Amino acid sequence: MSPNLSLIRDAKKFMWDGCLYSTQEEATCAAEAYRKDNFEVEQAEEEGKFLIYTRRVVKEVAVAVQ
Repeated sequence: MSPNLSLIRDAKKFMWDGCLYSTQEEATCAAEAYRKDNFEVEQAEEEGKFLIYTRRVVKEVAVAVQ
C-alpha cells in the first residue's frame, strides 16, 4: 500500500501524517490529538486502513534579527 502524501479538499492541501491506523477508533484518537494542537484534520480509508491528513495555517512568522 502506498498512500498519497497529500490530499486536497475544499481547495486546502493536507499532508499525510505517515501512519497507517488499523481501526477507525485509533485514527479518531490521533485526529483529536492533532485538533488539540490546532491542526485541521481529514480522515480517509484506503484498503481497510485509516489515514490522517493534517494542515495548519501559519499565523505568525519568526524573523531573525542580525
